[in-house]
Amino acid sequence: MAATPTSSDPGCTFCRVVRGEAASHIVLADEISLAFLDHRPLFRGHCLLVPRDHAPTLGDLPPAVIGSFFANVQLLARAVEVGLAAEGSFVAVNNRISQSVPHLHVHVVPRRRGDGLRGFFWPRQRYASDAEMARVRELLRSAIVQLRG
Repeated sequence: MAATPTSSDPGCTFCRVVRGEAASHIVLADEISLAFLDHRPLFRGHCLLVPRDHAPTLGDLPPAVIGSFFANVQLLARAVEVGLAAEGSFVAVNNRISQSVPHLHVHVVPRRRGDGLRGFFWPRQRYASDAEMARVRELLRSAIVQLRG
């Protein structure tokens, strides 16, 4: 599908892919998003799904397209499992930290038992106490109330 984004960043690598100005191996395309093979995959079949309109992070994705965008994430996750006979998939989004291209992209990676990818890539931590956990919970609840307006 040759839809053109209504919001595009001329210097953005993924906007160039969406505009057809950069080489890519597209696996899914519709009016909301585009999915293509990652050129440096964790495993063969590792895909990136991007919104056609430039959105730097998940928080910048317009609410009107969230449902359709994540329906495509789900479809792509199912497709890598069925199409590549994978046992599962890993789905991830980086916001700013570890985000190599400042255009929202969802990684969909086929997984197999014993493939060498070990859960999360960072060390897990424990809360010091139930009180600390409750404090963090309240900070997040307050932020949600604030953001909902």
